[in-house]
Amino acid sequence: MSEAQARFPEGFLWGAATAAYQIEGAAREDGKGPSIWDTFSHLPGRTWHGDTGDIACDSYHRFADDIALLARLGVGAYRFSLSWPRIQPDGRGAVNQAGLDHYRRLADALLERGIAPVVTLYHWDLPQALQDKGGWATRDIGEIFADFAAVAGSALGDRVHRWITINEPWVVANVGYRTGRHAPGITDPAQAVAAVHHLLLAHGRGAAALRAASPGPAEIGITLNLAPVRPASAEAAELAADLDAAQNGVFLEPLLRGRYPGRLTAGYSPEAAGGLVRDGDFAVIAERSDFLGVNYYMPHIVGLRAPGEERRGEQPMPARPGAVYIQPDGMPVTPMGWLADANGLHELLIRLRDEAPGLPLYITENGVAGHDYVSPAGTVDDFERIDYLRAHLSAAQRAIRDGTDLRGYFAWSLLDNFEWGFGYSKRFGLAFTDFGTQRRILKRSGEWYTDVVRGNAIPPE
Repeated sequence: MSEAQARFPEGFLWGAATAAYQIEGAAREDGKGPSIWDTFSHLPGRTWHGDTGDIACDSYHRFADDIALLARLGVGAYRFSLSWPRIQPDGRGAVNQAGLDHYRRLADALLERGIAPVVTLYHWDLPQALQDKGGWATRDIGEIFADFAAVAGSALGDRVHRWITINEPWVVANVGYRTGRHAPGITDPAQAVAAVHHLLLAHGRGAAALRAASPGPAEIGITLNLAPVRPASAEAAELAADLDAAQNGVFLEPLLRGRYPGRLTAGYSPEAAGGLVRDGDFAVIAERSDFLGVNYYMPHIVGLRAPGEERRGEQPMPARPGAVYIQPDGMPVTPMGWLADANGLHELLIRLRDEAPGLPLYITENGVAGHDYVSPAGTVDDFERIDYLRAHLSAAQRAIRDGTDLRGYFAWSLLDNFEWGFGYSKRFGLAFTDFGTQRRILKRSGEWYTDVVRGNAIPPE
């Protein structure tokens, strides 16, 4: 690759990302109300070793340390989320000014270092008071979310000019309400389907409210976790198409085309649930987006097996007898059990180039968990993460050369943090967090990413 090919376009936005519940701690300080993750993580058996986000990285108190890390990386932007119950303890009504003041201080401190704040309104920490009334399975949650968006926009819109409404609605609906592995821990397919539709309505209503309330310019998008779905054989082609509709199309088509995919099966289709979709809903959902956020971690490769024929590394697909997720020989698997395939990122970006022409894209999360530790020399030698990042940035670069309007990349994550149900057993950070002392140590991958950012290019191997 020539030097010119290794460079990214001028103005390409480099950043790092976090989420409030995963890093902030201060779970009951300064008027913050409980979130569904505060509740869920304290239930026996729900998280690894009973880990909670009560302290996490203590970033509520130590955000200056995090900003110093960001400055050392040289990034131009920091993606973080607002804790909804820190701002509205009950999810609606009275505003907790101490919570808003925290985010004002954070945004101001970032801007003083020349780092743009990129704010996610909702990254999974629904106020428990709203869940007690049905949460995302209830239709009025969209209007309540719009009120929260207006509060945030009015208070922070003079400082924050790029917003993400909702992070990974697929996970919120399906892992929170279908499989119950995430908060609120519900296992009800009907509630999961309702949550899909209501999350999309909340995006549209929230985006409109944010634009109306913000005193400054506001670029607004949504972040989806998208995954290429590939059949392992010709016999699995229909299965792959069904899964693609349930994973990707169920959000892309309403946002881009104002409809749900026709091939959604009944257990995944909001339109098949009587009375859920009403006149005018798609116009709300398709509220103008200024960009699309893309979180990419892995492809799905699916196949069909006769009962009892599953092979090592394969995982049966819930509710689809004989369907399995496949781990092909020779394809790396991360410590999360996820396939590592940078070609999948290129494939996904090209698809979006074709399906959403004219819509700018940002990679809002991409990264890999590692078995990281501090060496006797005091370094964290995570060379596998460097290889992963190099491959995925190269795939992103190829997509740009192939005509994709990709404008930025946010590494997941700035810090090792609370990894949801995995607790503190999985480390994604560019910086190592010693959770006993809260010391941050920039890993080798963080040093490498610094070179990428400052050179706006992938360094030679």
